[in-house]
Amino acid sequence: MTKKELFNNIKKKKSFLCVGLDTDITKIPKHLLNTEDPIFEFNKQIIDATKDHCVAFKPNMAFYETQGAKGWISLEKTIKYINQTCPDIFTIADAKRGDIGNTSKMYASAFLDKLNFDAITVAPYMGEDSVTPFLEYKNKWVILLALTSNPGATDFQLTEMLSPSGGGRSEGPRGRMYERVLETSKSWSTPESMMYVIGATKAEMLTDIRKIVPEHFLLVPGVGAQGGSLEDVAKYGMNKQCGLLVNSSRGIIYASTSEDFAQKAKEEAMKLQKEMEVLLEKYL
Repeated sequence: MTKKELFNNIKKKKSFLCVGLDTDITKIPKHLLNTEDPIFEFNKQIIDATKDHCVAFKPNMAFYETQGAKGWISLEKTIKYINQTCPDIFTIADAKRGDIGNTSKMYASAFLDKLNFDAITVAPYMGEDSVTPFLEYKNKWVILLALTSNPGATDFQLTEMLSPSGGGRSEGPRGRMYERVLETSKSWSTPESMMYVIGATKAEMLTDIRKIVPEHFLLVPGVGAQGGSLEDVAKYGMNKQCGLLVNSSRGIIYASTSEDFAQKAKEEAMKLQKEMEVLLEKYL
């Protein structure tokens, strides 16, 4: 999917919502456990209920890998179902892969070719050669981890880095590790094929982030269950092409654990979409 196609879908649906398919078999409604593939059945009903109100789906690989081979089959069925029934939806493999070039090449083939996701999340800390294999696929995207929403982000991402000469701390406002990641990696590709993960709980930093990567899309987790403000994310992070995909997982897919779970998920997705419609009119 191209950047233009993604933006057109955002305008069409008046939404920049990404629904995270973090499907935990211990949390899905009990009546689904009697079906042939409970994880896929849950995903299918969530997809059907929310696809008109979102522009992206993001399965989190850990929730499928924990089920072994069965989980991988559920994932394959899920991405195939999305691609067949709502091809306008942007699909993200939330895999957070990051390894040396040869290994990254295999990861890229698995998710962007074999499974046919539009995008994959990648950890950039092994450098350019570990990311390049993911960038070799036309109309596919790499989403680099830059500033995450978890408390441990302060351990490394916000630390001041030494100057390149090693003679002391870096000068200027871009000496923190996540800023160095943004500055360095933006030369690896273009805003047509690279996005960044920026946690919503760090929304106040979006102004500075936009000075470094003004044209890139940002994937923003942490709205809702993790306490991030959608209003702040839009205020500080939106650009002329929206430039945002705001993810909600638990707040939508686990809005109910009863037989009405799909309807409740739809209602939560609609609620966020309506808020996004107002914000698009306000800031776009």
